Amino acid sequence: MEAAAETQRVQTLVEAGVAHLPARYVQPPELRPHLSRRRDATADCGGIPVVDLGPSGGDPVPAIGRACREWGAFQVVNHDVRPGLLEEVRAMGSSFFRAPMEAKLRFACDPRSPASEGYGSRMLAKDDGVLDWRDYFDHHALPESRRNPSQWPDFPSNYRDVVIEYSNNMKKLAQTLLCMISQSLGLPPLYIEEAVGEVYQNITISYYPPCPQPDLALGLQSHSDMGAITLLIQDDVEGLEVLKDGEWVQVQPLSDAVVVILADQTEVISNGEYKSAVHRAVVNAHHPRLSVATFYDPCKTRKIYPAMQLITKQSPLKYREVLYGDYVSSWYSKGPEGKRNIDALLINQ
Repeated sequence: MEAAAETQRVQTLVEAGVAHLPARYVQPPELRPHLSRRRDATADCGGIPVVDLGPSGGDPVPAIGRACREWGAFQVVNHDVRPGLLEEVRAMGSSFFRAPMEAKLRFACDPRSPASEGYGSRMLAKDDGVLDWRDYFDHHALPESRRNPSQWPDFPSNYRDVVIEYSNNMKKLAQTLLCMISQSLGLPPLYIEEAVGEVYQNITISYYPPCPQPDLALGLQSHSDMGAITLLIQDDVEGLEVLKDGEWVQVQPLSDAVVVILADQTEVISNGEYKSAVHRAVVNAHHPRLSVATFYDPCKTRKIYPAMQLITKQSPLKYREVLYGDYVSSWYSKGPEGKRNIDALLINQ
């Protein structure tokens, strides 16, 4: 079983010196990143907004509202997360992926089960899909009844303590941001948080090894996230892109910033006034890249529907109510492919 699992790791292919991209990782022509063309097209586009949450930044709510309406994504600085914690998490993740394969495979996830906790390479269980050029470690962090640090790596020695501290910090930041997003919609501050209910938080550290043919592959295929909000940090290697007005825009890495990505359930709650961000990860031929995504999602028994306060004659009801567990099952059975999962909830298609 361990031998089979090892062959599925992208990092193993790179360390073996593969010169050409295996067929399973080659994207169809229409989905390839066309990296040289993308750089020319987006050189003057600017990036996603950066919002200052500190006391000297003024009221951040209007800026967050504009970012949610126009982009579905933004970066926040002066976010009150303990100084140094972001770098500790990045260093911890890098240390894990530099470890010998034998040590990493002690924590391998079940490749037959989508979203199972542990060390893996496949987002979906489908056998015929194109694979992402990515390895990852997924942690089940909240609620605490799901949190079992013994299933997480024990190297470096502070790994588990850092993940717990990071989980708690990201929960607090997500709650702060959801309050501001609610206020920017004219809703009570706790509206979205209460609509989401008990939070399910996963923390996924993604490692994107150098790719021999980056123009043919994607580190993470184009998609919008399933839940309420995603908080992501990057290292200093570019790779995250957000789709804006039909163009892919690079998200500039900022060492102390947290990238905020609106997910599908927030779009539903806002009745489409705010859009979940379609995003992807591209790879390069020379440098590995690492990112850490924290997903803030409803529990699977939660029903999500548009806020009635936002339904007007000018803005009629746009989305059907959905049981979140059904939405998750649909996402994993259909695959990512942009926003087709949330589009299936539209009343007028």
